[in-house]
Amino acid sequence: MATWIFGYGSLIWRPGFAFDDKRVGFIRDYRRVFFQGSTDHRGTPAFPGRTVTLEPCPGEICWGVAYKLKEEDKKIALEDLEVREKQYDMKLYLDFFTDLYSLTPAISDVMVYYASPNKELNPNYLGPAPLEEIARQIVKAEGPSGPNRDYLFHLEDALLKFGCEDPHVRDLANAVRRLI
Repeated sequence: MATWIFGYGSLIWRPGFAFDDKRVGFIRDYRRVFFQGSTDHRGTPAFPGRTVTLEPCPGEICWGVAYKLKEEDKKIALEDLEVREKQYDMKLYLDFFTDLYSLTPAISDVMVYYASPNKELNPNYLGPAPLEEIARQIVKAEGPSGPNRDYLFHLEDALLKFGCEDPHVRDLANAVRRLI
């Protein structure tokens, strides 16, 4: 059985694994939010950056990219993803759509890394905050993978390249630009 991974953050522009197929599309009833702390990539334990997770939100959609793992590379890809996405405490298996008007998913059971709001399971969850506060944190944060603002700007650019303007990402990127 094929393994598909849904990327809605850095996996969009930098999957980091071999894949057989790639499709732009979305999952339903979730929205992308900068509520997850990053102490290993875009921040430090002393000053976490912010990365995206999903928030359940009936009626919303979250655009991203689904990747079909190469069967011969699946074991290595999943091991690498477990390290890369280690601050995400859950995996969800969701339906992935490519057509806004279809009720039938293009792919069922796409694996999605999810950072839950449960602080016992996910100590790096930062949660919601005013937009300007999130922007200030992103401007100041930097980790081994680079400045937190680069993550935000790469995400904004990647989404725009396939015709998606995410209001949360857009508003946050504009707030960060005002501060730098």
